Amino acid sequence: MKKITNLQGTFELHNGVQMPYLGLGVYLSEDGREVINAVKDALNHGYRHIDTASFYHNENGVGTGIKESDVDREDVFLVSKVWNSEQGYENTLKAFDESLKRLGTDYLDLYLIHWPKEEFSKETWKALEKLYKEKRIRAIGVSNFLQHHLEDLLTLAEIVPMVNQMEFHPYLVQQDLIDFCTEKGIQYEAWSPLMQGNIFDLDIMKDLAAKYNKTIAQIVLRWDLQKGVVTIPKSSNKNRIIANADLFDFELSVEDVKLLDSLDRGKRFGPDPNNFDF
Repeated sequence: MKKITNLQGTFELHNGVQMPYLGLGVYLSEDGREVINAVKDALNHGYRHIDTASFYHNENGVGTGIKESDVDREDVFLVSKVWNSEQGYENTLKAFDESLKRLGTDYLDLYLIHWPKEEFSKETWKALEKLYKEKRIRAIGVSNFLQHHLEDLLTLAEIVPMVNQMEFHPYLVQQDLIDFCTEKGIQYEAWSPLMQGNIFDLDIMKDLAAKYNKTIAQIVLRWDLQKGVVTIPKSSNKNRIIANADLFDFELSVEDVKLLDSLDRGKRFGPDPNNFDF
């Protein structure tokens, strides 16, 4: 098990970059004061990892939230993603510049291909490699890439992706994919760790929350970290943002980690990467 220490703790990517293993996701956070305040509240509470995307249409607010916080830009691990309609070599270079402009920064800590898009993703990856070599991005990776997508990309990649961000929760563990990523040195990361709210309906989660005197969200987020998976729960509510970071005064037993693993049923609450072409 990777070492879990505190809110600003990190996992090391294969290029040596330190990635905070707990971050704030801002999907569906409205641009303007909602996302500005969420980012500012998270950073001022101790978060150092913010995850956005051009598709979220809130990069302007994320950039403003960082500026309005008490934290310097260089101390924030800032992530964005290139959307499907922006893929391709030249389009990606343009999309990256536009994201930087909206975020008000001159570099990203991590830039991801948001979804696999057949041959376009290979050209997109070449653009990411160029930006990485130019030191405009500290790390590059992918999102929603299954093993066959990764294997296809690796046939031409000069640089192995540092991160693969996937839907991940007790109903969708995909341990084989985690193991493949681990073998290749690709850091696994979770989106939708709370099963789009469905996690709160599970009796087994209620039992574990009572056993550890923690919330259901805290139980599942701690499980993510103990599995070595970076996680970015999304919220625009200050109290929930703070509560989601209260993960470092307890540890799930090996048996309870396995118990949550055993809930896996291959169930997605988000799109299937094999059939998503938005």
